[in-house]
Amino acid sequence: MVRIVVFGAGGKAGRAVVAEAAGRGHEVVAVVRDTARYADLAGSGVAVVAGDVTDRSQVAALVKGAGAVVNAVAPGPGDAPGTFFTAAANALVDAIAGAGGGRLVAIGLSACLDAAPGVRVLDTPGFPAQFQDFARAHAAALDVLWQAPATVEWSVVVPAMEFDPQGERTGTYRAGDTGLLTDADGVSRISYRDFAIAVLDEAEQGAHPRTHFAVAY
Repeated sequence: MVRIVVFGAGGKAGRAVVAEAAGRGHEVVAVVRDTARYADLAGSGVAVVAGDVTDRSQVAALVKGAGAVVNAVAPGPGDAPGTFFTAAANALVDAIAGAGGGRLVAIGLSACLDAAPGVRVLDTPGFPAQFQDFARAHAAALDVLWQAPATVEWSVVVPAMEFDPQGERTGTYRAGDTGLLTDADGVSRISYRDFAIAVLDEAEQGAHPRTHFAVAY
């Protein structure tokens, strides 16, 4: 059992990660901006605490002594995605490095995977223009991790293009590499609950150090 700090614990992915981590017997710190709004997260092995992932002093205090840190954050109504994701990544990297190092597992975006060797999904001609800014903000946060000190054992787990919040926990998934991962029918899909399994496996084992990798059925 280790102490796992989950930033963005109130979102769909964050909730799935918290549930999976608690189910494995870990001590979970669920970080949200408004504890009153997410009081239902609290339970056996789960403490809900207030924190802003872009506030470096708060992040440093929260990650101290953690066995692993999970970044499942998403921008809120008052956040600008173009700066939010990089601010969060910088705060987490600085805090973990300042604590002497540790494991950071972030949730990525399928648009940042390769559709073909050297060509990201977001750079393909058919990628929707309305999602470009959001995708490039994610890509910029990934660039922050590429430049992180060696003491920060980071990895980014990237969900499939069809990220199903209602899907069951089957207990199965496939882990790929930096390329988009699809099944025999060309479908890229994973449920939140099975994705959370992949996130916790990475938090526990660190099998994909200093890279991002696709997860799908």
